[in-house]
Amino acid sequence: MDDPIETQFLVVGAGPAGISLACFLTMYGLKGLVIASSPGTSDTPRAHITNAAAIGTCFSVRCFRDLGIEKELVKAANAGSSIMHVRWCASLAGEEFGRVYAWGNGPDRKEDYDNASPCKHCDLPQAVLEPILVRHAAHHGFPTRFSTKLLHFIEEQNTAGTTKIVATVRDELSKYEYRIRTKYLFGADGGRSAVAAQLGLPMVVNPGGTMMMNILVKADLSHLMEFRQGNIHWIMQPDRAQVDDFGPVTVARMVKTWDEWVFSLAHIAQDPKLAHLDWDAYVPRIKASIGDDTPVEVLHVSKFYINETYAETYSKGNVFCLGDAVHRHPPSRGLGSNTCIQDAYNLAWKIAYVEAGQASPKLLDTYSVERQPVGADVVLTTNQTLRNNFPLWADLGLAPPAPPGVTPPAPAPLAELASRSDAAGDARRQALRDHMATVAGEFNGLGTEMGQLYGRGGAVYLDDEDAAFQPTGDESDQHYAGSTYPGRRLPHAWLNTAVPRSAISTIDLAGHGAFVLLTGRHGEAWKDAAAAVGAALKVPIRAYSIGYRQDWEDVYFSWDKIREVEEPGAILVRPDRFVAWRAKRVLDGGLSACEEKLTTVMKAVLGFN
Repeated sequence: MDDPIETQFLVVGAGPAGISLACFLTMYGLKGLVIASSPGTSDTPRAHITNAAAIGTCFSVRCFRDLGIEKELVKAANAGSSIMHVRWCASLAGEEFGRVYAWGNGPDRKEDYDNASPCKHCDLPQAVLEPILVRHAAHHGFPTRFSTKLLHFIEEQNTAGTTKIVATVRDELSKYEYRIRTKYLFGADGGRSAVAAQLGLPMVVNPGGTMMMNILVKADLSHLMEFRQGNIHWIMQPDRAQVDDFGPVTVARMVKTWDEWVFSLAHIAQDPKLAHLDWDAYVPRIKASIGDDTPVEVLHVSKFYINETYAETYSKGNVFCLGDAVHRHPPSRGLGSNTCIQDAYNLAWKIAYVEAGQASPKLLDTYSVERQPVGADVVLTTNQTLRNNFPLWADLGLAPPAPPGVTPPAPAPLAELASRSDAAGDARRQALRDHMATVAGEFNGLGTEMGQLYGRGGAVYLDDEDAAFQPTGDESDQHYAGSTYPGRRLPHAWLNTAVPRSAISTIDLAGHGAFVLLTGRHGEAWKDAAAAVGAALKVPIRAYSIGYRQDWEDVYFSWDKIREVEEPGAILVRPDRFVAWRAKRVLDGGLSACEEKLTTVMKAVLGFN
């Protein structure tokens, strides 16, 4: 076999996790290689909601904001917040049972979402996202080799005692096998990850596994959408299971307004071979779900499984796994790709700092410590929100799924919702409203999206905190309250200059590959300390003062309300825009004390202590 190809960074998988990681690494001038067994980028929509945490963080828009491609992504997305609705109906053309606002579109939630991030949620199908990221990575030194399958990998040591990883791969077109030698291997190769399997990462696997079929179709439904706008439509047809071999529930997801759709449904037989059926076999069911004679063209058929699986650790040595390789769950809530992208954003700066000698290799241990609890929580809460749908199904005349061997209670006929005028009918209609309100939380989980907390063992400094973090306000799964507590995201507040120009966010001051220290009037000692410590440690630390006639003006005085330190205090923010540490005020002893403290903090965060 020929000599191995040499690279420092090998990413296996070109989905949202892998290609995002490649893009984020290029921010630091790093170059490497991505391989993917698929022949190209995703040919189906898959993920589509990008949240505030990723673009800046809004499909993980906040993260992509760092790459300078936010505007390109928003332009490529389906336009308008008015599509952010979820409906329940008998068919797309038929009766509607109810609808809810989604992803901050409701009048009672817009303020919450606006206060959380400068980025907006957008509907951006994965098939549109991936080519943009692949192109960006390739143009910046991280090309992708498609149709290239990882077979196995080994560790080897050279005569200098340096450990490298040698991966054996196969070109799926020529069947030629060759090797790639790398310092770091990243397993972003999806739910059947070969990297995670060879590493033997321990997995928690909860019962589940229902197979779903995704039918991508071309169907112009613009004539139906004027009064039925929504990007997700639950089609509830209690009698359909008696007509064909599919279950009574179909989910129609808009891909392109309003002529491309994915219809997701479960086949009663649960046979994987169904993915290879003649595509025309699905047309009658799709037409029944639409409810009129709109022409339908099937473009693609694929399958996926309802999983409840997560890894207990994400890495071993210089092999790191991310994305679906370590957390697998249903697509509801729109958290899948967003979580994958944020895994990559967390990992990229740590790899870059270690490679530059600006951080200890121990910093890499914090990747799993910080991201594993997030992934596990997303898996568990997403599955629970899916189960929260079952009482609503019963309200609409459908027997909810039940564990093997358990017969669910027979639901009351759907017609009773409208026909009964007695107390029982009133109670049933009230139950429908209550259950729909519960399910609405599935699509407005701002607290889950934004409220992560990285704790001890992570790259944060907590020794100066008087108490453990306590959420403020009404923070919950659905609601987010910004905080500067170490381990939390840097809160968003609008800033400007004394002579106004285009406003920016506190989010925009942070990121861009550097640490940032934020202070206020009379906080000059912290700014001077940041310059001195950054120079001494050879680590970029930018410093800004926010306040009246400072570097940046607190336009609406919102920063004053959420900074949680005194005006001359300090907030240190990591390159991934999470708070690393904070000080209530300038320390007694002035500049020398501030320098000493900031040095201690930076060394601890970077793993040198």
